[in-house]
Amino acid sequence: MVTIKLKRIGRKKKPFYNIIAIEKLKYIKGKYIEKLGYFNPIKKSLLTKINIERINYWSSKGAEISKRVQTLIKKYKNNDI
Repeated sequence: MVTIKLKRIGRKKKPFYNIIAIEKLKYIKGKYIEKLGYFNPIKKSLLTKINIERINYWSSKGAEISKRVQTLIKKYKNNDI
């Protein structure tokens, strides 16, 4: 089963996240299937890029989306980010 979730790649006290598609039971720091975007919570403008088409593709194939990614997608679609 594939899940879509955040992978932290930032330094200590400077978080930066990639939105990835990965097998559910794999280690989060391991190899992932596809990078679907990124999220920077530190910037005031909340620098975010999300590939909605690919997320829709993976969700149609049965991928689960984490709660945090779901909220990011909603904000991204409403242009709040």
